[in-house]
Amino acid sequence: MSVPFRIGLGFDIHPFDKTRPLVLGGVKIRDRGGLAGHSDADAVMHAITDALLGATGGPDIGEIFPDTDDTYKDADSGGLLKKVWEDVAKQGWEIGNIDVVVIAESPKLAPFKKQMSEGIAKTLNIDASQVNIKATTSEGMGFIGRGEGIGVIANALLVAVGEKRA
Repeated sequence: MSVPFRIGLGFDIHPFDKTRPLVLGGVKIRDRGGLAGHSDADAVMHAITDALLGATGGPDIGEIFPDTDDTYKDADSGGLLKKVWEDVAKQGWEIGNIDVVVIAESPKLAPFKKQMSEGIAKTLNIDASQVNIKATTSEGMGFIGRGEGIGVIANALLVAVGEKRA
């Protein structure tokens, strides 16, 4: 049975790495105190990528871009998201909306949310109003509360287009 829409959930989490820049949603937040990871460790882009893959019943981001493959060492996560989105779009889907929650004690992300939404929208070739970025803390609890890392949750709504919609 074909359905006119699909919803996917993505989650990503990274510890801090003081030697790397912090990049979230394609925006360089600061030069030092970024996230550890094989690629640029943009947890926002990773969570969105997994949400898109989840909506299509696809594999997870680690299967497509394994951290054992040096091709993806320090890769731009926006480029990885774009590649996945191009593949998803070819399957007959368009994006209804993307909703993201960044969980971090610091930095404060309010000044960057609009820029993140606009950059993600440009990467996905959609309107910025289709990308919502929210930020919260863990109220001092757990590893995020202790300032050891950042977590991100993303939802993606895909809507069938063309023959897929029928």
